[in-house]
Amino acid sequence: MTIIEYITANLPAFLSLIATGVFAGILAGLLGVGGGIVVVPVLFFLFQSLGISPESAMLVATATSLATIVPTSISSIRSHTKRGNIDFPLLKRWAPYILMGVITGSWLVTRVDGTWLTMLFGFIASLSALNMLLRNNKPALFNQLPSKVGQSAIGLCIGFLSSMIGIGGGTISVPLLSIYNYPTHKAVGTAAAIGLIISLPGALTMLLLGSTPADAPAGTLGLVNLIGFLTITPLTVLFAPVGVLIGSKLNSVTLKKVFAVVLLITGLRMLIELFV
Repeated sequence: MTIIEYITANLPAFLSLIATGVFAGILAGLLGVGGGIVVVPVLFFLFQSLGISPESAMLVATATSLATIVPTSISSIRSHTKRGNIDFPLLKRWAPYILMGVITGSWLVTRVDGTWLTMLFGFIASLSALNMLLRNNKPALFNQLPSKVGQSAIGLCIGFLSSMIGIGGGTISVPLLSIYNYPTHKAVGTAAAIGLIISLPGALTMLLLGSTPADAPAGTLGLVNLIGFLTITPLTVLFAPVGVLIGSKLNSVTLKKVFAVVLLITGLRMLIELFV
């Protein structure tokens, strides 16, 4: 079967991947989330429509999402740097601990059942969204970031949890920074940089150490689906700057609302799929 014949036979799936790439790119630039919050659930449901088991679908979706975040984060970082939205001193303090969390979490993904990852994704997305919606327009809980020990723990948690569910870190880091009275646009820009620290080692670990499930979709190496990666990635890179431009024109309250609604819809959909 030629490439054209393969694409034609799976046209709905490819159109879904294209739409995912566009939306994930815009979301990455807009919210600093690396697009994983969109890519993971879309691939999860898409793979199941192709006959893949939910457990295998989640494992491959997680790894593939991390792979797509690498170039997306680079594109988003460049755009945010031009606007001065990245806190490099904070990034330097957090990076070693984020990396330790990523290595541990991504290795664990290659060893656990995909059902646990689905549950974790749904809960983290839903809780983060509810926190931002319920605390909208309310003062921050703290006036400044915690001590060095506290920030180290935050970095470890961000890296560990994000790598396990295939997201770039913004889903967790943006709400956390907001609690500590941190400027939203600065949090979003810094989250884009955190996404690269999470996605690159995480994707490589799952690519090299992950065992390909027996029912994995065609084109899967390790736990990374190369077809999904090659289809989504160019579009996320192309549209990430568009998201940054949109974000620069929105006030922080609007940005938080967009972020929270996307998270809540995604999280609930994943939990419904798991328990219903």
